[in-house]
Amino acid sequence: TDEMPKIIGEWKKLEVQFDAIYTGYLGSPRQIQIVSDFIKDFRQPDSLIVADPVLGDNGRLYTNFDMEMVKEMRHLITKADVITPNLTEALLLLHGRERAHKIWSKISNLAEKELKEFVEETGNKLAMEYETEVVITGIDFPVKAGVQEIGNLICAGDSVQWVTAQKVGGSYSGTGDLFASVLSAGMVKGTDTVESVRKAVNFLAKGIRDAVEEETDRNEGICFEKYLYELAR
Repeated sequence: TDEMPKIIGEWKKLEVQFDAIYTGYLGSPRQIQIVSDFIKDFRQPDSLIVADPVLGDNGRLYTNFDMEMVKEMRHLITKADVITPNLTEALLLLHGRERAHKIWSKISNLAEKELKEFVEETGNKLAMEYETEVVITGIDFPVKAGVQEIGNLICAGDSVQWVTAQKVGGSYSGTGDLFASVLSAGMVKGTDTVESVRKAVNFLAKGIRDAVEEETDRNEGICFEKYLYELAR
C-alpha cells in the first residue's frame, strides 16, 4: 500500500495514459481508496473501467474482510463501466453481510428456473443502482442427467443474456482473474460484452478441462497458456 502512491506519482510525471483500467483483488479499504483516486486521475473520456469486486464466495464475506471493505468497494464500482461479481459479491454489494448470508441460505436449493430469475433480478438491481453493466459470474445450476452447467449472466442496458458452459472438475484459483482479464481485453478491442464473455468462457473451459485431466492442484490454477493464441483471433 505504501508503494502504490509512489508508483502512481511517477506515472503522473510521465503523463501515462491507459485505454482501460481493470481492478481485481484489493487487500484493504486503503488500497481501494488509492485505486479509486487512480481511476479519477487517469481515466480518459473513452477509457474502459472494469472492476472485479472481490469480496467473498459461497454466501460469505471473506474472513479477512469486514463491512468497511464492502463500503469502499461500493464506492469503487460507481466508477466502473463493467463489474464482474460472483453471486455472493452481488448480494454483499446490494444488501451487506448479514442479509446476504440469509438470502444465500434461502436460494441454495432453488430449481434452475427460479435460480435464473433470482440472479436476473439481482443483476438488474445492481446495474440500476450503480449505473454499470453487470456480469454475474460462476452460477452453478442444479445437476441434470448427471451433467452440471455453470452460467454467467450479462446485464447490459435493458437486456439480460446468459452464457453457459458445462462444468468440469471443481473450483480452481485464478479463474476469476482470467475471466475478467479476457473480458477487459476483448472490450478494449471493440468486442461487445456478451461476445467477450463468450470468448472468456470458452477459453477457461479448455484450460479447466486440461487441469482436470492433468490432475493439477486447484491452488495452482488452470492450464491456460497453450490456448492464449486463440484470444488473438
